[in-house]
Amino acid sequence: MSAKKPTFEKNIDRLRAIVEQLESGELPLDLGVSLYKEGQTLAASCRTQLEEARLVVSQATPEGLKPFDHAAGEEN
Repeated sequence: MSAKKPTFEKNIDRLRAIVEQLESGELPLDLGVSLYKEGQTLAASCRTQLEEARLVVSQATPEGLKPFDHAAGEEN
């Protein structure tokens, strides 16, 4: 049985936890390096998941992706 891929949200939560640990400055060097590597892997996975979601959205809308004004909550 294959393991399920972690969700984007779980990856982001783990990435935030890693950042907090690294920013504390209280980790031994080897643990800090290990967490940094894990963070890089998680960040790459999140980027891939976002790109996949962007592709799905662009294929689902006839006009493709449009810029979105987050402040106004309306499409440009």
